[in-house]
Amino acid sequence: MSLLFVNEDGVIIGVDGSRLTLKYKDGLLRSIPVETVDSITILGQSQLTTQCVKTCLEKGIPTAFFSKGGKYFGHLQSTGHVNAPLQRKQCSLYEKEFALNLSKRLINAKLRNQIVVLRRYEKSTGIDVSRQINMMRVCRGKTVSSKTLPELMGYEGQGAKAYFEGLAELVEKDFRFHGRTKRPPMDEFNSMISLGYSILMNELYAVIEMKGLNPYFGFLHRDKEKHPTLASDLMEEWRAVIVDSMVMSLINGHEIQKTDFIINGDEPGCYLTRNGLKIFLNKLNNKLQTKTRYLSYVDYPVSFRQGIAQQIDTLVNAVKTEDDLAYKPIEIR
Repeated sequence: MSLLFVNEDGVIIGVDGSRLTLKYKDGLLRSIPVETVDSITILGQSQLTTQCVKTCLEKGIPTAFFSKGGKYFGHLQSTGHVNAPLQRKQCSLYEKEFALNLSKRLINAKLRNQIVVLRRYEKSTGIDVSRQINMMRVCRGKTVSSKTLPELMGYEGQGAKAYFEGLAELVEKDFRFHGRTKRPPMDEFNSMISLGYSILMNELYAVIEMKGLNPYFGFLHRDKEKHPTLASDLMEEWRAVIVDSMVMSLINGHEIQKTDFIINGDEPGCYLTRNGLKIFLNKLNNKLQTKTRYLSYVDYPVSFRQGIAQQIDTLVNAVKTEDDLAYKPIEIR
């Protein structure tokens, strides 16, 4: 199965029989069997034919639209997976202990995964980030005894600050950054993780919807207009595992260069060039299809993409049974 990323402007995506067709501005034609396509992500000014839209909706192929800079616009949505009884139960758990207990384990796992990423690069670079790691361990310990969501999010915020301070020390010198910047990203590192988080958010959104849950009914993140808070909740355990580690690998492995970025071009901020975007998307695609044994409840390797789907299956079970312990956030080693 494949993830189709379209990052060139002017591409027309259509359908011819059982194949998706891509027609480029220079006349180049490409086609892919529909059955092999897991999702379509469009970055920039390309379009789908009406027949292609119909095919994607019928076959449940998630299709998302982003700007070149990674701003998320929206996606095609089919009503085939709506499960009203499940969503009513999901909504009812919002103000119960279920929400706080689940949130505590999500943040605890997130901080652990971030610590593992820092330790890996501390070992490979020989740079000491023990101060940041110790601070994160303190924050992680305090998540267990948090009595409210605001208190929990306070420890998460302190841990995140220490984490990005550590990453800034460990990343290649030319790519050093000063904290997290989002809209717009002001440096190369933030540019890549912002785009990666946006794509990961869309991946989660599509699977949440497919499994019958409502992406806008979160537990950790409180209701926010036009924001899929459940997708944000579930992204916490995956950020460092998928996106941050991939970006560090791109930079410290010298797979991407400073020349693959442009600063204050068509939009304020720092963004990938066409070549940089190609490198980034290929790396992300390979990462999502990498098989691991990180899921504690299966004894066989699964790709990160399969892992996301299986994690959401366990969340469905947790909601149905109203048992937050049925959900076990992923923790890397």
